[in-house]
Amino acid sequence: MDHRTKNPPRLPPGLDIRSAAVLREIVEQYVETGEPVGSRTLSRLLPQKLSPATIRNVMADLTDAGLLFAPHTSAGRLPTDRGLRLFVDGLLQFGELSEDERTTINIALAQTGRSLQDTLAQASTMLSGLSAAAGMVLAPKGDGPLKHIEFVPLSPGKALVVLVSADGQVENRIMETPLGLPPSSLQQAGNYLNAQLSGLSLAELRRSVGTEISANRTALDELTNAVIEAGLASWGHEGRAGSLILRGQGRLLEDVDQLEKLGAIQALFERLEAEETMLKLLELAETSDGVRIFIGAESGLFGTAGVSMIVAPARNAQDRIVGAIGVIGPTRINYGRIIPVVDYTARVIGRLLG
Repeated sequence: MDHRTKNPPRLPPGLDIRSAAVLREIVEQYVETGEPVGSRTLSRLLPQKLSPATIRNVMADLTDAGLLFAPHTSAGRLPTDRGLRLFVDGLLQFGELSEDERTTINIALAQTGRSLQDTLAQASTMLSGLSAAAGMVLAPKGDGPLKHIEFVPLSPGKALVVLVSADGQVENRIMETPLGLPPSSLQQAGNYLNAQLSGLSLAELRRSVGTEISANRTALDELTNAVIEAGLASWGHEGRAGSLILRGQGRLLEDVDQLEKLGAIQALFERLEAEETMLKLLELAETSDGVRIFIGAESGLFGTAGVSMIVAPARNAQDRIVGAIGVIGPTRINYGRIIPVVDYTARVIGRLLG
């Protein structure tokens, strides 16, 4: 469901006022402490004067409805993913950021003296710090002009292709090279491509260079031509992939005490950095005008339980999607605090990427 910067609470379908109050309090305590909540604690916290026995009956009904569960043999309850979804969609209260908070975000993302890539990295770091979770910023594949290309030898048969765009973004790819290739061929390949750039995008450069090589109009030897073709091909025919910047991944590991969960979190990071996942993230953002919240496996990106993702599209002045930003954290993330931060930061990033 989409979330704007304000969301007045309403009574979810199927819940009466008493059940909604109990569910809301259990979720809020879960977000704050991560611990199960019992009926005696709730009787002290709830604004309504309800006895522990009455609260136990309400908790039993919420458990039967699949909204709460009892971990192990605890008498207390925790929210299920379904209970969290009901809370987020109907019971969550959040407001707009203050002027001071907006100013702080604007200053943190000011581009003065920094490349766009550094600014996006700062945005991801800032989101991680504010949410106590992993922050992510996704810029879609670049189709703008290039500034510089370089080939760096790594080992026999391998080289690194470094691509620098006009806006300062840097992308790297590892390519295979013919065995016995002299370093001079890599240097010549870089010099040739940089002489051809003159404001071309990667796709335009590929077409121009491909035509020249096919017509045998280059003054380069066959090995150098092979390096050029392999280097340009390392980005694939669809162009450069998106750039996903993750910061604060370690925060997701802080509460992990089971090897099974640790492996799931590590697999999540690997999945996030896959190109098809980045494209799916953009697709999820494109279907939303505001912030979207995915609990557990709801996004279809991963099946990791106990993890939530809050993501928003970054749109430019023409309302075109130019990226996505968000956070990934435990399901007990502070939704009310993070939703307006993600929403506003997405708008700032949209202006930068636009």
